[in-house]
Amino acid sequence: MNELPQDPFMLMSVVNMKLRDQYNSLDEFCASTGVNREELCQRLSAIGLEYNPETNKFW
Repeated sequence: MNELPQDPFMLMSVVNMKLRDQYNSLDEFCASTGVNREELCQRLSAIGLEYNPETNKFW
């Protein structure tokens, strides 16, 4: 996740934008970018966010 922001709020913003504009699911995003899904979810859950597959975003 080196190219993604370290700040968790900026991370959420970037990931949600990519999910909205480029990917149909978190799994597709992770597979395409090489991001570890578990690590990403842990980093965002630290600020109270979780992935919602129905809306395809973290909130």
